[in-house]
Amino acid sequence: MLIIHPGARVSPLADIEDSVRGSRIVVEDGAVIDAFVKVKPAGGSGDVVIGEGSVINSGCVLYTGHGIAIGRDVLIAANCTLAPTNHQFRDPDRPIRSQGFMESRGGIVVEDDVWIGANSVLLDGAILRKGCVIAAGSVVRDERPAFSISAGAPAKTVGWRR
Repeated sequence: MLIIHPGARVSPLADIEDSVRGSRIVVEDGAVIDAFVKVKPAGGSGDVVIGEGSVINSGCVLYTGHGIAIGRDVLIAANCTLAPTNHQFRDPDRPIRSQGFMESRGGIVVEDDVWIGANSVLLDGAILRKGCVIAAGSVVRDERPAFSISAGAPAKTVGWRR
């Protein structure tokens, strides 16, 4: 189910697929989804909620998987991937494609006022606390503290915005 607030701005060149499994895709007031953003229900039945005033730039891909919760005033730079799901691969006698998906690690949670740099990848279980900055090209699959700067390695809390 697609729920797009009238005050949101979604480019006509964005591709938001409706779910056949009941996932909700919600774009709240003031959110911006740029051209060539892809939102695809895949790998689970989680909801995707894009909070007020958040901006998702061109070339980003969001899979619904186990869910994505994006807070208010989040900035997601170009060509980022949010994939809150993982393929199962443990059975060597079966193709990976036929093994389904792993259990949830909690989806992806992005709290308010976060900046995610270009070409970053967020995986199932990523939690970005309020005000943190994720450097361009990072891969994140764990929790990053509030008001930290992170370049893919364990985050450093620097207190620069408190």
